[in-house]
Amino acid sequence: MPDTDRPALVLASSSRYRRELLERLRLPFSVERPEIDETAREGEAAEATARRLARQKAESVAAHHHNALVIGSDQVASWRGEQIGKPGNHEKALAQLEQFQGESVQFYSALCVVDTATRTRLEDCATVRVRFRKLASSELDAYLRSEQPYDCAGSAKAEGLGIALMEEIDSDDPTALIGLPLIRLVSILSRLGYRLFDRPRPGLAP
Repeated sequence: MPDTDRPALVLASSSRYRRELLERLRLPFSVERPEIDETAREGEAAEATARRLARQKAESVAAHHHNALVIGSDQVASWRGEQIGKPGNHEKALAQLEQFQGESVQFYSALCVVDTATRTRLEDCATVRVRFRKLASSELDAYLRSEQPYDCAGSAKAEGLGIALMEEIDSDDPTALIGLPLIRLVSILSRLGYRLFDRPRPGLAP
């Protein structure tokens, strides 16, 4: 029997990492790809970019739903005040990691949830500071060939072998570094009246 007492959860994302994180909550949800331009604006700060894109993702998908909580999220990395994007290939990823040796990189993981029934919109952003270890280029090259994190901002997967590149992680929401701050999300869902523990169902809604 469907649960008609709770609004549908919709993840506005094409990221498999966010989908896997949301599955940890064992709630039924569907996934829709948002159609937005993810280009950063000139002079825009990293956190502002992350917040704007999370909002645009949620609102883009929310326009197609009448009784749902639509979750948008975006992550932007910043090094020495400059935004760091997804490398896309081996050479660019190696260049990123070589720059980060012994340095700190900030990751801004923004979150926006739109209640389409009430048009309520709640937002938050988790900041993660990562200090990278000093490693030889040969070690960085070997890591990249093993994990191939070319679709990850900063070229390192904290949930995988990339944790070995890091000397220190400072955050109040450990899932934020992977791309979806679950502690912040649970807080927002609770504020919107969504009952997380009533009749829980694992997996992804059809």
